[in-house]
Amino acid sequence: MDRGRIQFSRYILTLLAFILLTLVAGYFHLTNGAFDMSVMDVIKTLLRIDPNPKFDLVIFQFRLPRIIIASLVGIGLGMAGTAIQGITRNGLADPGILGINAGAGAAIVAFMFFFQMSGVTFFKESWFSILAMPLFGFVGGLAAVVVIFIFSWRNGALDMQRLILTGIAISSGFGALSLYLSLKMNASDYEMAAVWSVGSIYSANWTYIIMITPWVLILGFVMYRKSYLLNYFQLEDSSTKSLGISVEKEKLIFLLCSVGIVSVCVSVSGSIGFIGLMAPHIARRLVGINHRYIMLSSAVIGMFLLVISDYFAKTIFQPAELPVGIVVSIIGIPYFLYLLAKSRV
Repeated sequence: MDRGRIQFSRYILTLLAFILLTLVAGYFHLTNGAFDMSVMDVIKTLLRIDPNPKFDLVIFQFRLPRIIIASLVGIGLGMAGTAIQGITRNGLADPGILGINAGAGAAIVAFMFFFQMSGVTFFKESWFSILAMPLFGFVGGLAAVVVIFIFSWRNGALDMQRLILTGIAISSGFGALSLYLSLKMNASDYEMAAVWSVGSIYSANWTYIIMITPWVLILGFVMYRKSYLLNYFQLEDSSTKSLGISVEKEKLIFLLCSVGIVSVCVSVSGSIGFIGLMAPHIARRLVGINHRYIMLSSAVIGMFLLVISDYFAKTIFQPAELPVGIVVSIIGIPYFLYLLAKSRV
């Protein structure tokens, strides 16, 4: 009982700590950049005290939407990574490594390409294109998962080594397809697609926020409500079935929710990898092995990681900006290699 209270206390402390860290990162994000602002400038603008049109433009049209999108995408990728690692029983699995990001990204690039060919300029950000992107991404991500599972299924179970290797191969294949289609675009759309494909949220706006929020909230809530099942999935399937749990059905629900969240995240931020890998591992070290605790902890950790990474992407090479996907990869690749060596896969 004491141990349970200690774990719960660590869980609450972790949530509060990373929410506070995200607020601090958001503060630096709001006040720093090509146009620096003081604390009082931000407070007055947010509280509508003596509003200044320049500050309104910088905060409400550029910086605040960017922080909110980074937060939502970080939450979505963190929760999806937890679900995928739980159902595959593989700590090295995440949406990027398994090819879900690449599959969703390839489908969205195909959407851009074919609508450009039909005379519609994708980056005008019509409501139709913004709402259709996640649906195309969902189809592409689901296709990647189906192919990966077909090649990784052996003797009635998933072979984890084949899962990782197949995911890397599928990711490379979809990445090549995305590159091929983007090279066929006109110059202006190609430039935007190239930046978007490596992971970027610099074009965030309130329309994207309205589109992504219901997906993350609804699918995230479903995964959180069912997160206790991930504890049982760590057992052999036969043992889990003996408890009256429909293993295949529940895993399918987690998988579809993960693909849905990843697809909507990719549609607004491009392919940002490693958040879904790092956040669950950090959460597991901080709160233990209870997936009910890991799920929400991964969400707030992913939120912090992406907000702080986007801040560095925006400021480290001012006035130029790095795509946030590159900053996350700089952090994530060494961490992945460390996990790979530690697990001796």
